[in-house]
This record gives sequence, structure tokens and C-alpha cells, in this order.
Amino acid sequence: MGLVTPLGTGVEKNWAALMSGRSGIGPITRFECADFPSRIAGEVRDFVAEDWIERREIKKMDAFIQYAVAAAQMAMDQAGWKIAPEEADRVGTIVGVGMGGIQSIEQFHTLYRESRLRRVSPFFVAKVIANLAPGQISIRFGAKGVNYTPTSACASGANAIGEAFRNIRDGYQDAVIAGGAEAALCGLGVGGFVAMRALSTRNDAPERASRPFDRGRDGFVVAEGAGILVLESLAHARARGARILGEIIGYGANADAFHITAPAPGGEGAARCMRQALADAGVAPTEVGYVNAHGTSTAYNDASETEAIREVFGAHADRLAVSSTKSMTGHTLGAAGGIEAIYTVLALERGRLPPTINYEEPDPSCDLDYVPNAARVTEVTVAISNSFGFGGANACLAFRRWGEPSPV
Repeated sequence: MGLVTPLGTGVEKNWAALMSGRSGIGPITRFECADFPSRIAGEVRDFVAEDWIERREIKKMDAFIQYAVAAAQMAMDQAGWKIAPEEADRVGTIVGVGMGGIQSIEQFHTLYRESRLRRVSPFFVAKVIANLAPGQISIRFGAKGVNYTPTSACASGANAIGEAFRNIRDGYQDAVIAGGAEAALCGLGVGGFVAMRALSTRNDAPERASRPFDRGRDGFVVAEGAGILVLESLAHARARGARILGEIIGYGANADAFHITAPAPGGEGAARCMRQALADAGVAPTEVGYVNAHGTSTAYNDASETEAIREVFGAHADRLAVSSTKSMTGHTLGAAGGIEAIYTVLALERGRLPPTINYEEPDPSCDLDYVPNAARVTEVTVAISNSFGFGGANACLAFRRWGEPSPV
């Protein structure tokens, strides 16, 4: 697993921040935004591209690609695996991206307006198209199998992992490098969400702005990053003596078919999606102990997701632990599904649940156990991670704690 997030670069930095309930949200420093009503974001602050990518290659990559490549390198390093030529066509790369290289689009549009073609880089197209995240990863590691980018807004990263899971389970691939990446923190990217009135305006206290399920929530906090995993068939992992971190057991994906931004009433689509994932996994709702919620800190999402969870889990909903790690990272858009899948696997592996921070005043429409404000030590065997996106895209991943002795 590999992570680049507002909580830090690297899995252990992220885990330490999650367990301490530390926020990664702060004032925007990437561009001038004094006239924006929302001036806060989850910026990646400790990332040094040269630590992961050769200098001559950096100029070919927008930030979202850099984050994806770095996270993939971390994941492959942790996996302790180098792809052999004879297995290359059985190893794929699927990375979900929501908005692509919008930073480079903004930059080069300005240069084009100023100088026509004289200052437009020959790498412009390769920097901005979303599929160059998995493209660059496949080139770096010699993965010659399936290679593409699901673009389903905030469900993109989860869809990528789910499709990787299906490719392996159905016998098309032995392993897939999968996850999500995003870097939309520029005037145009943030400004679009401002225009939608989707963002929190709690500028005076950025670390308290993302507050999923809390009555005082006033919008999400836009963020950036990447989360990449190495998924393998059990046979492939055992054959190379891998240290297994967890098991993915189910995947659901569907559409609300309702509205371009608002969730379906009562969380109807989200409920169907969770049921799909549980059916695919072959587990009963009562076997699930933890939900890593989509939990964006918007009025409609948090209430409808709560309704959906109650619809799916019935009386068991009152025994579920539900938390939104977006309370600490902000909303990383297309990267969220990858980042939060990793957080879910870590929670299962380490027996600790990340909290929902900034939970101060209960909302009658959000009445579950949101693991408020402090991490919780508890053994959970099965967990799900929810990701829902604009356009009515829903994705749900189901994971199980690995219970067999490690082969190493």
C-alpha cells in the first residue's frame, strides 16, 4: 500500500495522524484566493517529487500523476516484488482519477492566451489526460496487462480497485496495481466547487471545517492525494511468499439515476450498492463491524448515507462503527476510494478504528455510532468502504481481515 495525502507521505505517517485524530486541513497556499468564500483545503505539504521520480520525468507529469507514481512505488516497495518479464502480461494497472490534470490545463491555457503555441509544452497532453496515471505506473514497473482509468468522480478510486478485484477473480490478471489519484487544487478546480456552494467556509478554523455527520457541517473541504494498492490472487501472493495485509471479498457499483450532484432520496442507490457488495462477498450484514463512510461533511450526503446504512443493516446498524476519515483528510475526490480502502485495510489489520473528528453536536438525521473524536481499539473481521460521486456513481468495497498465518 502507498499513500500521499494531506496527513503525510507514507502509510505510517497517515496511520499516526489517523490514530491521533489530527487534521490535515489548512489555508490554501497554492494560489491567491483572497476573494474566494472558501479559502481552505487539504494540501499535500511534505511531498518531494524528486524523492520518487527522476527530475527529467517530473516535467512530463501533472501533480496527480506524480502522486500516483509515488504511491505506487511505496506499494511495490512494501510488496517486495519486481515484475518478471514472463508474468508482465498478467499484471495490470487501474487507477481512478476524477478531474485529471486540471492544474496543467489552467497553467497552459494561460500560456496559450499569452503566447499562442510558443510556450505550450510538448508534454501538455501527456500531463493532463487521466489515464497517464496508470500509464506512467505501468511503464515504470513493466506491467503489460490491463491498463485504464475509471472516471466516476468521487467513486473513481473505489471503482478502480473493484475492477482490479474482478479482473483477478475472473482469471484475466494475476495482480493489479490499483487505486486513485487527484490534484485539483488550483483556482479553476476549487473555484468550480465554490460556484456550486459545495465547500465549507469555516476559514477561521480550517482544522475544524470538515465535520462529517455533525449538525454544524457546512460543506466539504477539497483535498488532494493518492492511494495505491497491490492486489494479487492468493495463489500469486503465496507463490512469491508475500506478506498478506488483508483480503478484498466484494464489490458493488451502480447508479442513482437521479441527479447530477444530489444523492437519491433516502440513499436508495447507496443502499443498493452496499447490498451488492455484501452479496458479492457472500457475507450477511450482521458480519460487518465497520463502515468507512463516504461522509463528505455536506448536509445531504451525510444524512442520506446514514439512511442507506440503516436500510441495509437494520437493527445491526446500531452495533456498527461508522467513521469518516474525510474529517481529517478532507475530500480527495477521485483519490478518496483508494486512500480510504487503505485506511479500511489498516483498521482491520491493526485492530484500531479511525475516528470522525470535529463531531461536537449530534444531528437527528445522523444517528449512528460515528467513532467520535478518538480512535477505538476493537477487533473487526469484515468492513466496507463507501464512495459516492457526482452523476450518481456509487461504489462499495468489502474487505476481510486476513486470518491465516502469514506465509513469511
